Amino acid sequence: MLDTFEVNKVLGAVLGTFLGIQAVHLTAGAVFAPQIPAKPGFEIEVKETPASGPAAAPKEEPFEPLLASANAERGQAATKPCEACHTFEKGGPNRVGPNLWAVVNRPRASESGFNYSAAMKSKGGTWTYDELNKFLANPRRDIPGTAMTFAGIDRERQRADVVAYLRTLSDNPPPLPQVAQPSEDSKSDSKTDAKGGGDAQGNAKGGPSGDAKGNAKGGTSGDAKGNAK
Repeated sequence: MLDTFEVNKVLGAVLGTFLGIQAVHLTAGAVFAPQIPAKPGFEIEVKETPASGPAAAPKEEPFEPLLASANAERGQAATKPCEACHTFEKGGPNRVGPNLWAVVNRPRASESGFNYSAAMKSKGGTWTYDELNKFLANPRRDIPGTAMTFAGIDRERQRADVVAYLRTLSDNPPPLPQVAQPSEDSKSDSKTDAKGGGDAQGNAKGGPSGDAKGNAKGGTSGDAKGNAK
């Protein structure tokens, strides 16, 4: 059996080890204490970008010049998918949509025997070139509540081709709208700019290099001749 001194040594060693471990634990807890955030979760830094206004809508070209240079044959080809809902020949029947013969300058919702939507009836007006262009771009935006499910034609030139083809569907096609001519002010500005460019070219031709040539001719060589005399 162990005597009292040996027992005390063993107990002292165990107690010392325990105290040492506890001291290390307390020290580590003090040094590496976790920082509790004010709000739970992870904080992610997001780089702020300067606020900008809404993107400006792309500027559309005037429709009259596009229509003047449009191709009716391309427009006819573009309307092939429309034949599922419309007829284009004179006296053709109505389908899901009305017959489109002589549609240009025809009053809205006026095709005999076709049941138009209330939105189309209340819109009123006439299918002018400009109105056809706006409707074909986005039917539901132009006439909210229309029964037409066609999404529209985004490309301006293709719309002009289609409208040019619709114009031919008539015994007497209506005249094309006149293309606006540039004003006198814009013409004079263009001429002024052109003259300004010509002055710049003239200065380039008769400026320093011309003076240099003149000086070269009347300067050193003239003095040399005078000195020789």
